[in-house]
Amino acid sequence: MKILSLHCDYIEFKPLKKALKKIEPLSEEEKKAKRIEEVLVILTAVEKSDKNIHKIVGSLVENVEDIAKQVKVKNIVLYPYAHLSSDLALPEIAVKILQGAEKELKKNFKVTRAPFGYYKEFELKVKGHPLSELSREIKVGEEKEEKYNEKQLLREISKTKLDTSKLKDNDHRILGKQMNLFSFNETAPGMVFWHDNGLIIRNELINFWREIHKRAGYQEISTPQILDKKLWQISGHWEKYKENIFLTEYEKRIFAVKPMNCPGGMLVYKIKPKSYRDLPLRVGELGVVHRQELSGVLGGLFRVIQFTQDDAHIFCTEKQLESELVRVIDLVDIFYKKFNLSYRVELSTRPEKRIGSDKIWDKAEDALKKVLDKQSIKYKLNKGDGAFYGPKIDFHIKDSLGREWQCATLQLDFAMPERFDLEYMDKDNKRKRPVMLHRVIYGALERFIGILIEHYKGRFPTWLAPVQVRVLSFTDRNEKYAKDVIQKLEESVPNLRIDADFTPRTVQSKVKDAEIMRIPYIIVAGDKEQKDKSLAVRVKGNKKIKKMSIEKFIDMIKEEIEERE
Repeated sequence: MKILSLHCDYIEFKPLKKALKKIEPLSEEEKKAKRIEEVLVILTAVEKSDKNIHKIVGSLVENVEDIAKQVKVKNIVLYPYAHLSSDLALPEIAVKILQGAEKELKKNFKVTRAPFGYYKEFELKVKGHPLSELSREIKVGEEKEEKYNEKQLLREISKTKLDTSKLKDNDHRILGKQMNLFSFNETAPGMVFWHDNGLIIRNELINFWREIHKRAGYQEISTPQILDKKLWQISGHWEKYKENIFLTEYEKRIFAVKPMNCPGGMLVYKIKPKSYRDLPLRVGELGVVHRQELSGVLGGLFRVIQFTQDDAHIFCTEKQLESELVRVIDLVDIFYKKFNLSYRVELSTRPEKRIGSDKIWDKAEDALKKVLDKQSIKYKLNKGDGAFYGPKIDFHIKDSLGREWQCATLQLDFAMPERFDLEYMDKDNKRKRPVMLHRVIYGALERFIGILIEHYKGRFPTWLAPVQVRVLSFTDRNEKYAKDVIQKLEESVPNLRIDADFTPRTVQSKVKDAEIMRIPYIIVAGDKEQKDKSLAVRVKGNKKIKKMSIEKFIDMIKEEIEERE
């Protein structure tokens, strides 16, 4: 690209007629003569070598801004011209570059773009100082075409293999592979590839979460995954977590791939004025977050880079605080009892690195302690382990193997509403700050699923099981009856996850495959069952076969699924 810049008292130009057939006709306004005074005129020739539109626009804008700053102008005219050369770019490329430069320059200047592809008459008066006439050549280094071998790349990304030699049989990574729940690949370290079976479990947990939260008066939102760096500086996360945040750049702005959901929730709160009548406001988000982790600490579903947090933020008055804390504690209890998970409680207080005054921290810690004492909840004091913005109550669950996991947490925050200038109008028409509660129950959904896999040793409750019923034919002559059974079950139990194995193998072999998948109910349809119109049912790994009518089985499994037993 070549440019000639002219610092002028004025330029006046008027389009006359098309110079190129494919150029779109001008509007009546564009056909009129234009006069711009105290102006920097940039005569621009786009060449064949200007292939990288994004980079050439950036360099053009940078050069124009540099000259404009030196000659101190606010008006710029981008004026296309064609030097005597066979090296000119295609018209469509030239137009895109001029349009792109116009868009960028308009952020700081008043820009006029003379029409491309038209003969024009023009008159200008150039100022007489040393910088009034400048020519420049703009070249952008072209990126060399990357050479690669697809087959070699495929071999490299196919190396991911799980070393099971040091893992126990009930490890979620082994069970996950056996049951076809999920996988990992080095193309996305620490990020889960959910298979159909695993996604069923994940979605059932989400459905349960949504159902309970709707009843508890929560709204659900979803906020962007990539947000401007400024937001994280306001929230305080930048100083605390910047080493763990994935960053990207767009239009010379730095954006962060969100490591948590809180700041996005602040922006949703601020979108319109709030009154005391709007509080308490309970807002939940199943938000996908990313945090950089060293590859050496990644471990299946327990330590990942990408995960989903079942966040919720509660905005309330100080008078409502105690009742909202109790509601959250009760909600945690509902969830963990559903999965037969016992838990203990810890109260974590102010860390060394924190935001907010000691007065605010005293107030927040006293509020949490008061609620725990009033509810007669035993807890361990965990000094210095609170969040950087507030103290917290942590819930440590115990699985069937006796291991403890910190999943649910409830954090009291007076600092974030201050930082984001959150307000509500109180009864006395005075603006006040809401108190904010941060809380999760599953915590990281991926980690919670890993815990459940090992807690249940892969044998999920029926409502969570990827396949709930499998029907096996004893011989080929029983296949029609087995299909009739499947049809009746599907008609009687909405959304039942049922499949069949009619392969020409022994029943023992078919049962073994079903057991590897930990399918709760295995039904065998043989001659006797066909004659009695009954079912032979193997229940949740119990080797003793139960005989029952189809109707009884329907009533049993229907209740079990509906009640999430």
